[in-house]
Amino acid sequence: MNTSYPSGWVVAVAITLLGVASTAAAQNIYKCPFGKGVEYTDRPCPGHTGKLIHQADDTEIIDQYLDLGRIDAAERYAASRNLMGLYHSRLAVYQRRQQVRQQRQLADAKAEQAQSVQAVRDAKQQALADQQARQARLLAENDVLREQNAHYRDALNRPGYNYVPNYWGAGRQRRGERDGDGRHHHDRDDHHVKPIDKPVFHPCQQLAGGRVKC
Repeated sequence: MNTSYPSGWVVAVAITLLGVASTAAAQNIYKCPFGKGVEYTDRPCPGHTGKLIHQADDTEIIDQYLDLGRIDAAERYAASRNLMGLYHSRLAVYQRRQQVRQQRQLADAKAEQAQSVQAVRDAKQQALADQQARQARLLAENDVLREQNAHYRDALNRPGYNYVPNYWGAGRQRRGERDGDGRHHHDRDDHHVKPIDKPVFHPCQQLAGGRVKC
């Protein structure tokens, strides 16, 4: 049974093979019969029954040597075939590609370094902002504590209410009351207030049996 392959598939296989060949060296591509189908190879077909579908030219070969970094081999190849003009033109193209690649790599490195520097700067600014926020919070807390302490000091320094118990002494005598000597004092000034005696505290002594003597 014959196996047929779409033309698009054949072209795709040829392109793939060309790509593989370009990674090693510029090569010719042959289409050879294989069983009931075909195969693509970089070697001539057995019995010369196949077809050469791509022939590597001098430009491809020189470019391949240059891309592999084998500049001396490219020059020798061109010199052996009197292709030094082609060699110099392809070498100039190769050098321009290398310059573009180096410039791109340098730009990428600078961009990465700039991003790194910016990241460090942002981290420092964030750390400074966090520190300033903590300081502001501590200052606010200290202000609240100082205000509370000031209120406490004011409360402690404020004079308290002096309450005088009845047993400290009698208050102002009313008209017609007797003094301690039993005499009435009708002519006493009602506005005169007898000074209040300070209370006398008697020490107490603990006795046996739970008694107290004062």
